[in-house]
Amino acid sequence: MPRIAGVDVPNDKRIEYALRYIYGIGPYIASQVLKEAGIDGGVKAKDLTEDEVARIANIISRSYTVEGQLRRMVQQNIARLRDIGCYRGLRHRRGLPVRGQRTRSNARTRKGPKKTVAGKKGVKEMHRG
Repeated sequence: MPRIAGVDVPNDKRIEYALRYIYGIGPYIASQVLKEAGIDGGVKAKDLTEDEVARIANIISRSYTVEGQLRRMVQQNIARLRDIGCYRGLRHRRGLPVRGQRTRSNARTRKGPKKTVAGKKGVKEMHRG
């Protein structure tokens, strides 16, 4: 398993897909890195030479923010929003959707499993007198 940016990328996948296991690298950046390194994306990760792995790692560390540093940046941005008390910060603080999604139905990913609350009894037949 080649180790790039502190992550063991899977051996049996093509390198263009294996690079995506690194946090902060998606399809576009993976293809850009391979183009700059002069490596064909169809090569399996286990077939890369040490030199090619070093070239990829060098390009990523020089040009992109990935893994721990990126995670730290994202957490700092969220903490800043919470501290200044803006709407997005309050939504993060309460564990609700941040980007304007509805919460009356759905939003279970952010809100977690349902917490059932006993509802009101239905209005019985009106007293006829």
